[in-house]
Amino acid sequence: MIKTKSGLEIKEPVGKLGVLLPGISGAVATTFIVGTILVRRGLALPIGSLTQMGRIRLGKRTERRFPKIKEFVPLAEVSDLVFGGWDIFPDSVYEGALKAGVLSKEHIEAVKDEVSDIKPMPAVFDREYVKKLDGPNVKRAKSKYELAQMLREDIRNFKKEKGCDRLVMIWCGSTEKYIELDKVHQTLEDFEKALKNNHPLVSPSMIYAYASLCEGVPFANGSPNLSVDIPALVELAKEKNVPIAGKDFKTGQTLIKTVIAPMLKARVLGLRGWFSVNILGNRDGEVLDDPESFRTKEVSKLGVLEYILQPELYPELYGEYYHKVRINFYPPRGDDKEAWDNIDIFGWLGYPMQIKINFLCKDSILAAPIVLDLVLFLDLAQRSGMRGIQEWLSFYFKSPMHAPTIYPEHDLFIQLMKLKNRLRHLMGEELITHLGLEYYD
Repeated sequence: MIKTKSGLEIKEPVGKLGVLLPGISGAVATTFIVGTILVRRGLALPIGSLTQMGRIRLGKRTERRFPKIKEFVPLAEVSDLVFGGWDIFPDSVYEGALKAGVLSKEHIEAVKDEVSDIKPMPAVFDREYVKKLDGPNVKRAKSKYELAQMLREDIRNFKKEKGCDRLVMIWCGSTEKYIELDKVHQTLEDFEKALKNNHPLVSPSMIYAYASLCEGVPFANGSPNLSVDIPALVELAKEKNVPIAGKDFKTGQTLIKTVIAPMLKARVLGLRGWFSVNILGNRDGEVLDDPESFRTKEVSKLGVLEYILQPELYPELYGEYYHKVRINFYPPRGDDKEAWDNIDIFGWLGYPMQIKINFLCKDSILAAPIVLDLVLFLDLAQRSGMRGIQEWLSFYFKSPMHAPTIYPEHDLFIQLMKLKNRLRHLMGEELITHLGLEYYD
């Protein structure tokens, strides 16, 4: 047990940490697993991972204390991670990584001995929720409740067979069709009834989240699906003392938006319109080619500007801006996503200006370090006694979970400050306000 300066006790990260991934044969999961193994073998650098390469300032600027985050808080080591998960395709992580086409064959072959043995368990899947995909490696049962029990058994068996001391589950599966909150999502009792009655508003990702929480396993949602972001499962997370986070990994275009929009607001520059286009050719692009799945992603992407710019407070600047998002499936592009933004702004005396951004990125390369950080931070949260929504992890999500009484914080730099201050608070260090009066009085 580690006792911090504040008197808080944190369980030490002893033993193996199991990482369970729905969608384990897909681009994000295979890029994460192959990359993590390359990193722990010393064959690559964990670029993009805050837990591995990020630093945190402690105390006053004059003290010049900037330890690495992994040296400041007691995180599990990447060498402690053990991988498993589910997928509708039976491909091993090795086969899935080759098909995804994100990483070079040289990188994949370097860890073939280990990733060839990581094979998916049969998945909980219903094509009604993801119309563009279908696969043979799926579970069959009479009810969604029975499917949840099968997942719980998978979790227990994995933990026992792999000798894991702790587990974390990260949803890396596809975007499901759009679902709005309903009465069946409000209480745990209603939700469990809905599971038993095969209610159409209980999606596969919700079944995974439910099974994870029932087994006391922290859960993060990397897609825009409702998933764990419903009152019933928030209630379950608190009851089981399990941390949860989500939703939708903040990778390409939205990452840029959460940097540019705060700049406009900080300088009180006006916005007339923001037109965003994406083209991508991976499995995610194929899924989002379906209008119902696209609607789920669209809602996640559109909310960012409204919460950052607060048009109700700045009607002259942001009261009438036009915001449009388009995602186009373009097979030749593969995982090399292109995000194009045209931003029409105005400044002093209302004179017009434009910003144009062309972000050529690899979606899974940006997502993989997010998965690693969430695994390690959620494990830390559970060992520290945290439960329920972990808003301090908003930094990683397009549509972050938050308490129902407040609005979500989308500004990337405020999110980063919240994350680092949460770590400082956890370890009993002084919170950073950036006031700095002590240097001038």
